Amino acid sequence: MKQNQGWIEYCKSLSPAIVETCAKTPVNTGPAGLVKALGNALPEWKFRHALGRGGWYRLGGIVDGAGQRISDSLESWLENAIDERDGDIARLIDDFADQQLFATRLVGQTHYLVASAGPGNEDFIQLEIEDLQEMRAHQLFINEPTTLEELVDPRSSDALTPLGLPFYKFCRIQHIATFLKRMLAQKPEPASIHRMLDDWSKSSAGGTSAFHNHWVIATREHLDRYHQPVFRAQPIATLAGEPPEFEASSGTSGLALHDALSQFDREIGYPSAWYFHMLTTKAVPHWVAQTVVEDALAGFAYLPQRDVEVVRNWLHRPYSV
Repeated sequence: MKQNQGWIEYCKSLSPAIVETCAKTPVNTGPAGLVKALGNALPEWKFRHALGRGGWYRLGGIVDGAGQRISDSLESWLENAIDERDGDIARLIDDFADQQLFATRLVGQTHYLVASAGPGNEDFIQLEIEDLQEMRAHQLFINEPTTLEELVDPRSSDALTPLGLPFYKFCRIQHIATFLKRMLAQKPEPASIHRMLDDWSKSSAGGTSAFHNHWVIATREHLDRYHQPVFRAQPIATLAGEPPEFEASSGTSGLALHDALSQFDREIGYPSAWYFHMLTTKAVPHWVAQTVVEDALAGFAYLPQRDVEVVRNWLHRPYSV
């Protein structure tokens, strides 16, 4: 199997085909159309759509009243314009008082697609593609702004108007195991995500299904003030909507607790789901872990021993993700 640097370079080599696929694939074909197009472009990888996360936007550019583009970057244009006026925002407003200029936003969602790359739970390729649409937002300079923030993204904004059709944009592709190894190279002490994956492998969940069938991992990488890389990895459940309500109150134990655990696992779709949602979505309260182990010590064998051991280890060294 490829070494870390090999995987990084290999994923980079796939990027041009993905960029081209994004450019050619209409958003109105939906995730199924995107998966089909990627299958044609990269037949060696069987990508599956795992999750779509929307409800976000980022700043766009500037257009005039006729829709003609003035700049692709609202922030850069404004920073330069203010610098030219020695930081005088009032002068900037006066200079453009007779011009109808509008800020734009890129409104979108991120699609996570995954493909198995080996037998390990962390051994998968994760692809992130954005579904974007540029929208005309607020008119510039008419809200008497006093700061750059009020200029670029005021709290009260005009109704958004589409400036074109939605489009796909390639964001990131990575081999997750490689990213996690780079985290360990930076800090040898396993992070919460490493412990979660280890628990998955040791639990009934790992014996039933691959991790990436139920989770994606949102990753971030930046440089700290000493120019050293800092890595972040956050698991995100791929279930549709919110996790189910846990049907047991504090103090529940024995058969009643077993029924609540079983019901939760059935609704999520794999064994030990209650444990992993206790770590992440907080849908299951922490008292459950203590009670499960106490029940096991008292002879209530409603969980496999491997799962009891995972929970017991967590109680000795708790973590959350």
